[in-house]
Amino acid sequence: MKESSFRECCEVPKTRRHLSGCVSSRREVFCLSECDSHSVTKPPQHAYYVLSMERGNGTLVTEFVFLGFSSLAGLQRLLFVAFLPLYLFTLGTNAIIVSTIVLDRALHAPMYFFLAVLSCSETCYTFVIVPKMLVDLLAQKKTISFLGCAIQMFTFLFLGCSHSFLLAAMGYDRYVAICNPLRYTELMGHGVCVGLVAAACACGFTIAQIITSMVFHLPFRASNQLRHYFCDIAPVLAVASHHSRLSQLVIFMIGVFVLVIPLLLILISYIRIISAILKIPSSTGRYKAFSTCASHLIVVTVHYGCASFIYLRPKSSYSSSQDTLISVSYTILTPLFNPMIYSLRNQEFKSALRRVMG
Repeated sequence: MKESSFRECCEVPKTRRHLSGCVSSRREVFCLSECDSHSVTKPPQHAYYVLSMERGNGTLVTEFVFLGFSSLAGLQRLLFVAFLPLYLFTLGTNAIIVSTIVLDRALHAPMYFFLAVLSCSETCYTFVIVPKMLVDLLAQKKTISFLGCAIQMFTFLFLGCSHSFLLAAMGYDRYVAICNPLRYTELMGHGVCVGLVAAACACGFTIAQIITSMVFHLPFRASNQLRHYFCDIAPVLAVASHHSRLSQLVIFMIGVFVLVIPLLLILISYIRIISAILKIPSSTGRYKAFSTCASHLIVVTVHYGCASFIYLRPKSSYSSSQDTLISVSYTILTPLFNPMIYSLRNQEFKSALRRVMG
């Protein structure tokens, strides 16, 4: 700022300095502070705000940079070639499952209704993360805007939390089918199934909104590099300037609620299922009853195992490399294997698929 400009700025009344452009740059703010140090009155509140934003640890972050695969710079094109067919196969498999369930009336049952919803959820779940990851594997600048990061985290949490409660609803469906087969149609009517899915989505929406609001209301420092390939909770919190223990505790307790409560409901359902199966006299009947639950058990084990490792551990054990590896498993591999687990182990579904194809 020139000497004449500095003198003119000091001569402008304090109530008009912002309007006259005296606080339009960092240099002018410092001049304004130096000028006002010789006067009795304090400078405008806006000048203090701008000065504190320039000097403080926090600053306005407009974008984030992903560093998830930065250590594999020479293998990123190879990873793209490996991940793209898996992603396309996942989309195709889920589309086949949903189409078969919709077109074949023999599959218009609660179990397959939940399976169709699960396939749609996993398709949207991968669509939020994988396309951006594939583009970044080929791009030189792996960035995402501040708003885009918030939207990605919200959508990811919404679908992930809904997925947990949806698995609990599917466990309840298996409990009613095995323990109350005569009342299955009555207890698991279409309205009940739609209500369970709506409740799962409502819980997921509420939890995602709370966590996303808490995370993105924090101040962020100039270092905006996320050691991940998408906007997950832990990497974004790692670049925040400061966050209170209360916010960490609230996020942890919400994670406990999302993971532990549905898992307890599933365990209660399967305790009663196992006790009912053991009362079946024939071994063939026991095997047939248990085979209807095996696919759901495999999916539950993989989902809650990965999610518990990521979200129910102490902050001191955070490792970006481990998180990247585990995240690849539940964003790419798990949505790939879940449809195959449900469809290939189910003779009724394979018969329906042959009818639809024919």
